[in-house]
Amino acid sequence: MLSVPRSWSELTPAWMSAALARRAPGVVVATVEVGPVQGGTNSRARVRLTYARGGGPATVFVKGPGSAGNRLALLALGALAVEARLAESGVPLPLEHPRPFGGGVDWGRLATVVVMDDVTSAGARPSTGQAPLDVAEVRSGLAGLARLHAAYWERALPLPLRFLRPWRLGPAWAAVSVASLARGLRRAARRGAVGAAVATGGARVLGRQFARSAALAATGPQTLLHGDPHPANTYRLPDGRTGFLDWQLARTGHWSHDVGYFLAGSLDVPDRRRCERDLLAGYLEDLGRAGVPAPGWDEAWARYRATPAFGLATWVHTLAFGTFQPVDVCLATIQRFVAAYADLETGRSLVAE
Repeated sequence: MLSVPRSWSELTPAWMSAALARRAPGVVVATVEVGPVQGGTNSRARVRLTYARGGGPATVFVKGPGSAGNRLALLALGALAVEARLAESGVPLPLEHPRPFGGGVDWGRLATVVVMDDVTSAGARPSTGQAPLDVAEVRSGLAGLARLHAAYWERALPLPLRFLRPWRLGPAWAAVSVASLARGLRRAARRGAVGAAVATGGARVLGRQFARSAALAATGPQTLLHGDPHPANTYRLPDGRTGFLDWQLARTGHWSHDVGYFLAGSLDVPDRRRCERDLLAGYLEDLGRAGVPAPGWDEAWARYRATPAFGLATWVHTLAFGTFQPVDVCLATIQRFVAAYADLETGRSLVAE
């Protein structure tokens, strides 16, 4: 694993040479120029490189540790080291994503680092998260998720990935979750994101449905999931392909978690209402073409209908926490999930499940 720098100034030519070594053996970095450092769940920056020997990318993207509060929250979620360990595993993933050079974890400081391709160097356009994706972008993303899910469908993960587990909301977190949801719903209401509390019946009901959704994701055929495929974690390449960023919530679970979260959370409400059945059918067809015994329509639709509670609760929690995502992104995503929750009668669906 890579050593984890204590500051961005420690991204020296020697450190970057070591970071690139697996994919660019023998390369020697001459200069390192760190671009503006952005905050969020993690800190991150685009880094420009020149070389004294060998060849490598002109720029790479580096993710470092976020604030102390964000690191503790990720630790509590079991997500602190996931992306770094996934990057370091060297296991290829069969969908569009930034190829990693490597990752590192410093458990003593609860700090991680990941070095990966700068997708903008290939002309990629990262999504803002606030604006929805269009139908073609979602269709491409679902095709990628189908390839990922099919590759690991009901199969043991390769040894380097066996640290991945289903996500679970334990009993000790139930009261904390409800308090956080109540705070997030109040903030959403103050900001004009109406309907979340009314649609779900309030924080206690949504908290129970959040836990139920997580439990459901651990039943049925299990596979490798991205875990957090919302619009701000995607980008679009010039040829129209949709790629997925930010793998720190990767986990194992039921395919519907990724599909429902991505589809309902990404599309503008009229587009989702018009296209969601066709898009879900296309995903199932892609699974079948990959040799997976895809579920029948009724089963798949029932699982899909149950997913908006998890997405809605996740983003209400995100708004409540306050430092993971910009407020405008939270509110826009919450509104998309509120509409899906109501349209799909998710509360009833979870009772039926």
